[in-house]
Amino acid sequence: MSFRNRLKYTLMYWLPGPPPWDTGISPPELMAFIHSHPAGKALDLGCGTGTNAITLTRHGWQVTGIDFASRAIRSAKQKARKAGLQIDLRVGDVSQPKNVQGPFDLILDIGCFHSLSAEERTEYTRNLERLLAKDGAFLSYVFFRDPAENGPGLVEADVQALSDHFRLVDRQDGSERGKRPSAWLKFQKKRA
Repeated sequence: MSFRNRLKYTLMYWLPGPPPWDTGISPPELMAFIHSHPAGKALDLGCGTGTNAITLTRHGWQVTGIDFASRAIRSAKQKARKAGLQIDLRVGDVSQPKNVQGPFDLILDIGCFHSLSAEERTEYTRNLERLLAKDGAFLSYVFFRDPAENGPGLVEADVQALSDHFRLVDRQDGSERGKRPSAWLKFQKKRA
C-alpha cells in the first residue's frame, strides 16, 4: 500500500466518528458463512476496530485480527475487553503477518486486498497459501477499478491471479456503496 494511502487510512481513525467503511455491523455474507460452517480458527486481515473479529468470537471462533492502524487496533481491543472476549489483535502488515501461526479455517479480508500494491499482493498470496487450512476458506470483499486508472481497486486479472493459487467457489457481484463495482469472493485451496 502506498505511503499516501496508508496515511489516509490512518488519519480516518483520528477524525470524529467512524471511517465510512467501519459500519459496526458484520455483513450478511459473513453471517451466512458463520451459520453454514463450524467454528474454528479465523484470521481477520485488515480487522479495523474489530467488528467482525468480535462477531466471529461470539460465534465460537478463535480469532486473530491484524491491522496496520494502531488506533484501530486500540479501539478493537477496548471493544473486545468491554464485551468480555479474548481476541488476539495485533498491529501489523497484512501482506507479511509476523508470528502468525496457521492453519486457519477462515481467512477474512473485507476491503484490504484491493488496497495493496502488486508486490504486496504477491506476498499476501504467498502467506494465504501458508496460513489457510487444507479445507479452509478465504472470504474477501473487494472493489474494482477501471483498468486504465491507477489507485486502489482490483481488475479482473487480479481475481484470475488469485484463481491461479486458489479455487474460486463463489462470487457475488455488487457495488461498493453504489459507487463502483465490487464482489464477495470465496476461495478454497486447490486440491492436489
